[in-house]
Amino acid sequence: MSDIGSDEFEEEHNKHGEYEGDRNEAGERHGVGKAVLPNGDVYQGEYQNGKRHGQGTYHFKNRAKYVGDYSHNMKHGQGTFYYPDGSKYEGMWVEGSRQGHGIYSYPNNDTYDGEWLGSMRHGQGVYHHHQTGSKQKGAWVNGKMESAGEYIHSNHIYKGNFVNNNPNGPGKYVFDIGCEQHGEYQAEEPVDAEQNAEHVKAQKSPYPGSREGYTLGPSGGADEDRVEGEWGELAPATVLKWIPKCITGPTPQTPNEETSSELQSSGGES
Repeated sequence: MSDIGSDEFEEEHNKHGEYEGDRNEAGERHGVGKAVLPNGDVYQGEYQNGKRHGQGTYHFKNRAKYVGDYSHNMKHGQGTFYYPDGSKYEGMWVEGSRQGHGIYSYPNNDTYDGEWLGSMRHGQGVYHHHQTGSKQKGAWVNGKMESAGEYIHSNHIYKGNFVNNNPNGPGKYVFDIGCEQHGEYQAEEPVDAEQNAEHVKAQKSPYPGSREGYTLGPSGGADEDRVEGEWGELAPATVLKWIPKCITGPTPQTPNEETSSELQSSGGES
C-alpha cells in the first residue's frame, strides 16, 4: 500500500497551515514543533533547517499514522507505519520507501518478516499464513518468491524452486514420518471456465491429496502488499500439475537383520 497523504506536499517554508515550535535564526523550523497542514494532516516532532528531520509522528487525515525517523522530509531510518486498512509495517525506511529488514502485518493477520527494497518484499524472508499456519520461506524478488524456497505446513514441507511466486520444476515433499516424494511441477495450458471453477475450489486446501490439478487464482489485498494466495498468483486459469517421480524413506530392517541386532544386544546368548 502506498503512503497516501500530504507527507511530501509540505514546503520548506509552508506559508499555509499552522506551525508552533522552535525556529532558527533564519526563521526556519528548527528543533521541536507541531505543524497542522491545510488538509488536516498533522506532524509533531523534530525539524532541522525547515524540514522534518529526526524523530516525529505524522497523522494523516485518512487515519494512517507514521511514527519514527525522518531525514530531509522523508521517512528514513527506523519507523512504524499504521495503514488505514489495519495493516502495519515496522522496520527500516530509506528515503521514504520500505527498505532493509521489516515486519509487515496484514489485515487478515498474515505477516511477512524479512528484507525489503523499494517498498516490496525483496531478499530473504518468511511469509506466514495465519489461517492455515503455513509458511513460505526463501528468496523474494519484487514481492514474489523466486529461486530456492520452502512451503512449510504442519506435517510436511515442500522444497524446490519458485518462479513468480509459484513452484516450478524439480522439487520434493518431505513428510514428518521420514519419507520424501520427489517430483516436478509443470504448468499446464489454461482450462475452460467450468474446469477452472473446480480447480479453484480445490485450491482452498494447501495440500490436495493427489497434488494434481492444483489451480492458482488471484488473491486479495492492495497494491504491492496484497496477501499472497496458497501458491501465489498466476492467471486465474493457470494449472500447476505435480508429477511424482519416486518416493524415498527409512529403509526397513529385514528379519535377519532384526535377529542379528537382538543377539548383539543380548550378548549373543541363545
